[in-house]
Amino acid sequence: MTTADFIDTDQGRRLAYHRSEGTGPWVVFLGGLKSDMEGTKAIHLEAWCRAQGRGFLRFDYSGHGQSSEAFEDGCIGDWAEDTAFALEALTTGPLVIVGSSMGGWQALLFARHHSDRVAGLVTIAAAPDFTEDGYWASFTDAQKQALARDGRVEMPSDYMEPYIITQRLIEDGRNHLVLRAPLPLPFAVRCLQGTEDTAVSTETAVRLLNHADCPDMRLLLVRGADHRFSDGPCLGLIEDAIEQVLETVA
Repeated sequence: MTTADFIDTDQGRRLAYHRSEGTGPWVVFLGGLKSDMEGTKAIHLEAWCRAQGRGFLRFDYSGHGQSSEAFEDGCIGDWAEDTAFALEALTTGPLVIVGSSMGGWQALLFARHHSDRVAGLVTIAAAPDFTEDGYWASFTDAQKQALARDGRVEMPSDYMEPYIITQRLIEDGRNHLVLRAPLPLPFAVRCLQGTEDTAVSTETAVRLLNHADCPDMRLLLVRGADHRFSDGPCLGLIEDAIEQVLETVA
């Protein structure tokens, strides 16, 4: 593992990052909830971009990986602020953003507010609005009561230790939903989704496809792939999706 660099946001949070200088459009990787920038997909794409001489950025949201703050204190809005700050401070020109799981939601939020910077998107098991449509919608009455009483509940995960879901995460998530209002994406978008994903359903992927206003949006369902989407064939599909998006950039 190479040593990370750090940058302080306007909100006083310290973000860890790795940045590879190169030609544009830059590729930016946005990771998922409780993941970090040392994951297989991020490391693979960094090496792939370096081999092409293309600019690349990976970083940890606050409360994730090597960045400051505790995970339980963060929320969708905080991580959107982290994303906007990192991309503004550490990249130049047009961007191809690769968002995995919660990073897909973050990519959509960035595109909604900074469409002038986005040349295209690639999503991998994108999880827009998961705090509302996933967690809140599945909570039992007892869990909702515990959330109101204690400010947090513990949720199991098929992929890592249990998540601590806070009332702030749920309430803040409602301020950042992207599937309830128009979602213009005026650039190429490629969405990848595994059929054996137990964290994000294919129905979510189809809902995003049907909801977004995009002139060039495609969804690829990969039979047998799970939420990690990080074996050799899946990594190749991510590369292919990025190349498809880059071909659309004038």
